[in-house]
Amino acid sequence: MLVEFELIQKAQQGDASAFSQVVTAYRRRILGTISRLIGRPEDVEDVGQEVFMRLYFSLGQLRTPEVFEPWLYRLTVNACYDYLRKSKRRLESRMADLSDQQVMMADAVAGSKAQLDETEKHRVRDTVNGMLAAVSEEDRILLTMKEVEGLSLKELETIYGVNENALKVRLFRARQRVLKKLKGVTEAPLPSAKSDKAG
Repeated sequence: MLVEFELIQKAQQGDASAFSQVVTAYRRRILGTISRLIGRPEDVEDVGQEVFMRLYFSLGQLRTPEVFEPWLYRLTVNACYDYLRKSKRRLESRMADLSDQQVMMADAVAGSKAQLDETEKHRVRDTVNGMLAAVSEEDRILLTMKEVEGLSLKELETIYGVNENALKVRLFRARQRVLKKLKGVTEAPLPSAKSDKAG
C-alpha cells in the first residue's frame, strides 16, 4: 500500500485533502498501467482522469481499505476497456505502428554496448508490449496485469471476480495464444527471390 488505511478511510468520509493525497500517491502508478494497457500515450491523461473521477464517485462503496489497491486496479482496467471499445478501429492501426517501433527500439538497444539496467528494463518491456499487441485486448490486459504489473493471483481474483483456478486457466490459454502468435512470426517464410523476378 502506498498510503495508510486511515487516509483512505478519511477520503471515504468526504475529506477532500485526504482524497487528493491518495490521488497524488497513486497517480504515477495508475498512469503507467494505463499507458501499458491502451498503447496510446496521448490519451493516457484522459483515461487517468476518468479513473480518478470514478474513484471519487464510488469510493464510498469500498468495503474495507485493505482491498483498495486491487479495487483501484479494477477501476483502471474497466476504464481502459471502455476506452478500447470506443476507439477499437483507431487503436488497431495505431498498435500496428507501435509494434514496429517497439521492435526497432528493442533491436537498437540490444545492439548497444552500454546496456544499463534501466535501459534493459525498457527493452524487455518494449519487446513484451510488442508481443502482447498481437493478441486480443482481454488477453493483453490480463497478461499485462500479471506479468508486467506483477499482480498476484489473489489480487487478480478481486479484479476479475473469478476464483484462482479459473484465472490459472485464463492465464494459461492467454500465454498459449501469445506463444502461438510469436511462433507464427518467427516461422513466417521469407519472400522467395524468384517471386521478385517476374518473367
